[in-house]
Amino acid sequence: MSTSASPSTQHGTGPAATRRPGPVLVVSDVDSTFIRDEVIELFARHAGVEEQVAKVTAAAMRGELDFTQSLHARVKALAGLPVEVIHDVRREVRLTEGAAEFVAGLAAGGHTLALVSGGFEEVVTPLAARMGIGHVVANRFEVADGRFTGRVAGRVVDRRVKAATLVELAQRLGIPVENTVAVGDGANDLDMLSVAGTGIAFCAKPVLREAADIVIDRPDLRLVLDALAIDRP
Repeated sequence: MSTSASPSTQHGTGPAATRRPGPVLVVSDVDSTFIRDEVIELFARHAGVEEQVAKVTAAAMRGELDFTQSLHARVKALAGLPVEVIHDVRREVRLTEGAAEFVAGLAAGGHTLALVSGGFEEVVTPLAARMGIGHVVANRFEVADGRFTGRVAGRVVDRRVKAATLVELAQRLGIPVENTVAVGDGANDLDMLSVAGTGIAFCAKPVLREAADIVIDRPDLRLVLDALAIDRP
């Protein structure tokens, strides 16, 4: 059963209490979790196809569409965009409330934060670098002659890749699975929450809420620290 953590209820302490002493690995989704936006929709706005892309994104996050197929369809709609638009989108991205304190609180406690995104490293990597986050996995746009080709370069970061990344990173850092935490909002995060020691649904779709150990309904990342009994900075 999930534990609700909303403005009107107390945070659950069960999952936090079961972890071993020592550092924690928190793996967070990015779009609509660490940031308030869906990055591909910001690109779609510049391409004049925002409404079309947003409908596909919403269906994929509800688990109604295969994520990989939906991503390819959405990226195809961006074909022809000049790469310069990347700089515009980076400026448009809005951090979720409490993001800076979330990062600082984890760092102060000796914990590790990784961003694992079905979005795009062209935006996520510079954002992570600016905030001192050293672990990032995300998709990449294929570019030719200074324009988006409408294809994804390399593998797609889908729900299986997200889960595998959490497991591999925990092993590399020597952190037991009991001390891993996954934070996400949509169906693409289901496998990640399943393999983590603690799964947190953050302002999430129903399909993810049902699978989570902790549910946070207010878009404030400081509530994740509270739910994990990690001190705020």
